[in-house]
Amino acid sequence: MQLPAVGNQMQVTEIYKSLQGESSYAGLQCVFVRLTGCNLRCSWCDSEYTFQGGHKMTIEAVRDEVSRLSPGGGRLVEITGGEPMLQEREVVPLMQQFLDDDYRVLLETSGERPLERVPTGVVKIVDVKCPDSGEGGTFRLANLTTLTPRDEVKFVLSSRADYAFALEFTRKHDLSKRVNAVLFSPAFRKEANGSRDSSHCLLDPQELAEWMIADDAPGRLGLQLHKFIWDPALKGV
Repeated sequence: MQLPAVGNQMQVTEIYKSLQGESSYAGLQCVFVRLTGCNLRCSWCDSEYTFQGGHKMTIEAVRDEVSRLSPGGGRLVEITGGEPMLQEREVVPLMQQFLDDDYRVLLETSGERPLERVPTGVVKIVDVKCPDSGEGGTFRLANLTTLTPRDEVKFVLSSRADYAFALEFTRKHDLSKRVNAVLFSPAFRKEANGSRDSSHCLLDPQELAEWMIADDAPGRLGLQLHKFIWDPALKGV
């Protein structure tokens, strides 16, 4: 699924400022550029509204809106989706412009698309899909060579089988020595709303924590912080 582009325009679902809810950057102010379109259909996906729609914006217009939202803040920007690398032709120069403007740039990607052209300096947060996502095996193994000590790898887990896969993958590919952080994150139910607590997790965070401790897992527990601050169903946060 490659989205059509006109000139240097890209399809954008939303641009907003919030707190970073995941990764080792959790808790920091961040501007999110959420692009439209995804070629995967994860069973627990909480961003299905990005699969279609959105609106066209030029690279310059995206850059201006991010600047407006971060006049003097943390100057952290994340490119996410959907799958942002479906719009590689536009998103690569956009990320480079953000780097040139002295932003810290995060890229949230499944790693199913090639990552060789991602500019040096961008922090790649690669979400390797586990079996229960329904998209296991989609990670492009060649992308392992693109990972750097600034990057992060995330596993979204909804079962013991997912955890076993993530642990084996992490050890087999020596991820803890390749990247800055390996994240084990319990999946949230797609229909989660109302209460802001771990009852919405498909995998109990306490149980996951105990597995990690027992196995001396080479990674860190990651929770989606924004879903504990705001209603889990709320968009644009």
